[in-house]
Amino acid sequence: MLCLKQVCLFTLRRYQARTLCSDLLLSQINGCTHEDEVFSLVGRNKARLSEKHVGIALNVLWQLQKNRPFLLRTTDYVRNHSQFLTLCVLAENKVELMEDEVIVDILYSILRLNVEDHVSLAKVLVTEAWKRLERLSLPALSKFALCLYKQHRQFSPIIGQVAHIVDMKLDSIKDLRILSVLMMTISEVITESFRDRLLHKAERLLEEEHEVHFNYARRILQFLQNVKLKYHPVLEKCNRVFLKSASHLDVHNISRIFGLYEQLGFDNAEFRLIAKQLLSEAIDDYYDPETFAKLFFSLGPMAGSKVRERLLVTAVNMAEEFSSHQILMILKTLRKMKCRNSHLLKKMTSVLHKHLDSYHVLQLVKLTQYLVVLHCQDLELFAKLKTLLLGYLKSSVIPADTAAVIRVLAMLPSFQVEEMIINKAAAVLPQCRLHHLSCIATALVKWNHHGQFHWQNSSELCAKLLQKIPTSEIYFILFLFSALNYDPPENEEFFKSCIQHLTSNLSHLETHHLVLLAHVLAMAGYFPPVLITTIFNISFLSKLDAQLNVLPDMVKQRVHSSLMKLNRAVCLECPEFHIPWFHEPYCQRVFHNSMSQINPQRQHIHRMLTEILGGSHYSRVSVLTPYCYEIDFECVLDVNKKPLSYMAQNTALSGMGGTHLRHHIKDEGTKALPPGAQRIALEFLDSKAFSKDYSRHLKGEPAVKKRHLEMLGYRVVQIPHFEWNSMVLSTKSEQLEYLRQQLYGIQ
Repeated sequence: MLCLKQVCLFTLRRYQARTLCSDLLLSQINGCTHEDEVFSLVGRNKARLSEKHVGIALNVLWQLQKNRPFLLRTTDYVRNHSQFLTLCVLAENKVELMEDEVIVDILYSILRLNVEDHVSLAKVLVTEAWKRLERLSLPALSKFALCLYKQHRQFSPIIGQVAHIVDMKLDSIKDLRILSVLMMTISEVITESFRDRLLHKAERLLEEEHEVHFNYARRILQFLQNVKLKYHPVLEKCNRVFLKSASHLDVHNISRIFGLYEQLGFDNAEFRLIAKQLLSEAIDDYYDPETFAKLFFSLGPMAGSKVRERLLVTAVNMAEEFSSHQILMILKTLRKMKCRNSHLLKKMTSVLHKHLDSYHVLQLVKLTQYLVVLHCQDLELFAKLKTLLLGYLKSSVIPADTAAVIRVLAMLPSFQVEEMIINKAAAVLPQCRLHHLSCIATALVKWNHHGQFHWQNSSELCAKLLQKIPTSEIYFILFLFSALNYDPPENEEFFKSCIQHLTSNLSHLETHHLVLLAHVLAMAGYFPPVLITTIFNISFLSKLDAQLNVLPDMVKQRVHSSLMKLNRAVCLECPEFHIPWFHEPYCQRVFHNSMSQINPQRQHIHRMLTEILGGSHYSRVSVLTPYCYEIDFECVLDVNKKPLSYMAQNTALSGMGGTHLRHHIKDEGTKALPPGAQRIALEFLDSKAFSKDYSRHLKGEPAVKKRHLEMLGYRVVQIPHFEWNSMVLSTKSEQLEYLRQQLYGIQ
């Protein structure tokens, strides 16, 4: 009986397919130019509507919306119309009579019209398509998979079956559109080997097809982001597609691409320049909250001063209209722009209070991070965030979430680390995926928790899984070890392995990433020749200059500073490279633009130093050395430990309110010292120079500075704050004796 029913249904569908080609009603539906025309035809012809009429009518309703600008779409009106409900009921009743492609088309159309997943028609269509899954054509299969993806069914058994079919038919897929959709939709349920087969197939089709739609490339990027893989050959090919399709990109597409590039750690200066031009020309076209938030996200970090000001003013005026997601996007962009517009920030935080409960844990993490970096002053908001984050941390069983919460708690102002947090970090460390490892390590750096157990676990985990760490992630891991001045177990082998892995992938890194990476290695005392010669090259530096023009100011400043420090380190530690020191003008400009203040403790030390040496003319304050290191105090002792007088002083502390001029060592020339004399650099190190746990370990930057000053001929005396402020040195006479011992090298 069941077999007979299937034969009858099949025969009926074939018969209707033959007769519909001359169907006048079908032609009328296809000719409609407004949804009311469709609804009028449906209302007058309910009894005559076949499953084919219903399918075409629903598809026309979506096509009419699709062809309108986003802001002019009327999906709410369509979805709530009585005749739309009639179409849905008819479709549900006739679903068994429909052809395979019609079922998928109707499901796609109603989802694009924002019909909710739990509506009975959507459920019926998914069930019927599932029954016919094995016989769906590849175009229909990809469209059905996209529908499931839009319903957030990435982990459902149906997607597993789709993935199996794709695995079996992969060699027969010749259409990149179909492949890109299937890759994106099945990405959560595939193995590594299947992932690699899909990527190689996509790479081949990207090469073979002359005209590739930018949406195909965007879906492939989404696939890479879903599987957390930065596969550079495919990224480059997709980027070329976007460059060719630039004239067809709008703010929605550009913001999506920038978002994916950011998540994948990929950047391209040429695409940024083109996007900047396109968005700047169309800035007046984006006046609703959704499109403006995307414009702000895409254009803000690259905008010139005039455009930047226009964006900020518009954001202030529109603040009350932004959704919770759009507020996150605006704050994220402000952080990139390094813009602390207090008026806009106050408007945003006032709106945020009502949205806090709508954010999930990772959104709260991002929100907290942005607010801290932007110097938000809303203590009530921070208190709420702290409570929410600690609540999530106590109940969290997901390593990635735990690592992210620990990282952001370390950023909160005046946050005191609790033992529970440290224990949670220690417990989750062996379970962390590699790209979350740096979150916990960064928190430990911030709290200066230099526990041997945690750092040994971190370094051992990195060493074991080095080949699986994305190249861009290795920078952050090396930065943490260098910043804390921590030598991991088997130090030489660890850094050697990292350097070997990096140097074999140099072509996959952007120019500014190479500079940051080389500086981190230099801090640890490593100068890979291939990396140094690549960077200190006219062609490379020209390319770097062009790229810096489209990078956010915060990144730009960090890269400039890192290049200067790298240049200095190479000149001092690796003269065999014959790299010239070309950052003198940069350093002079930076120092000239900064106001130098001498704090009360340094003033106090200077007075005592004057007393010990016998006068202010025996020392100099805030000296700029060759290669532009600034040191607190400088003096010279002869062979008999007697101070040598300076003929002139740039600075007298008295009467200057604590502000003083720097004394550049070149002002008087670098005179040769008498035989046996010694130039001494005396530095006061505050709490930022040390870890705050029991070890009080000297961090990387002050350690490098000491190393370099010694290379310049100084004997370096570092006065730790915890010694100077200790009870042992509570009297003036004790402080004088301590300084005298440090100065004259008395044990």
